Amino acid sequence: MKTLEQVRASLKPYPIEVQFPDIQCWQHGTDGIEYVHTFDSGVAGPHVMIMALTHGNEVSGAITVDTFLRRQLRPVRGRLTLAFGNVEAYQRFDAQDIDATRYLDEDMNRVWLADKLDGARDSVELRRARQLRPLVQTVDLLLDIHSMHEEAAPVMMCGAQRKGLDFAATLGTPQTVVVDAGHANGRRLRDYQGFGDPASTKNALLIETGQHFSKRSREVALDTAARFLVMTATVPREDVAEFIGPDSTLPQRFLEVTSAVVARSMDFAFVEDFRGLEVIEKAGTVIARDGDTAIVTPHDNCVLVQPSLRHLGVGVTVVRLAKILDVVPQPLAF
Repeated sequence: MKTLEQVRASLKPYPIEVQFPDIQCWQHGTDGIEYVHTFDSGVAGPHVMIMALTHGNEVSGAITVDTFLRRQLRPVRGRLTLAFGNVEAYQRFDAQDIDATRYLDEDMNRVWLADKLDGARDSVELRRARQLRPLVQTVDLLLDIHSMHEEAAPVMMCGAQRKGLDFAATLGTPQTVVVDAGHANGRRLRDYQGFGDPASTKNALLIETGQHFSKRSREVALDTAARFLVMTATVPREDVAEFIGPDSTLPQRFLEVTSAVVARSMDFAFVEDFRGLEVIEKAGTVIARDGDTAIVTPHDNCVLVQPSLRHLGVGVTVVRLAKILDVVPQPLAF
């Protein structure tokens, strides 16, 4: 039986191409919450939030929020919040063990449920989520910036509601949008309360910008966040134009997660070096082996979403499987 350390040792290490910003200067927040800064325009409008560091090793979001704070971006309507999430994990980052500080006690992107937030259990991540909750409950439009274990094209995770799909389509980037209901072992921030309620006007997106430490991931994060602020009419385009890249000439593609592949042993391996968004044409095609069990695609034109073994463990999701949707999004107005 292989150990996680043996599995990781067999995988290609990625270079750290970006500088981790020193965010200590942002510790004293504007409203009594450390590392959270809210600016009010004094003009009626939505409360818009950009969240970084829901996971402590996902630096592209930290670069983005740090950059926007240093540029002193201010909203022209409504309120703008720029926040760092799991700061304790970020501050313990170790370049020799790059995955160790995704979180410290538990995944902060699985705790956004009332029974967890109001329960008696304690952890670094629960304490931080409880600090953030009063402010998060006032947010109307959220962009949560994440990144991936493997080098792959960016994807937007829009949640399970149609309003999220339309939100992603209105933003128009990146090319791939994934419709999914989240994870069985907890609720993500982007699905918390009104964000995941089809009857609520609140809305949220989660961008996976690319491999954690790549320059390309940094560029995607800054571009997406800048477009998000312009789309929501929070800041004028000229205030963030330097971060916005050329518009894509490719249409967006919408995928719906149909199932997740969960490792049942440490002897799990993909049959190829999948990096994500591969389309497997025929149902029944073997994509991996879990011990003596073949893992096959459940339907034709099956798309692999974020395959990775870097956190392999019994009960851990190693890839999600999706189908291509034929939808016509309805643009949203802000």
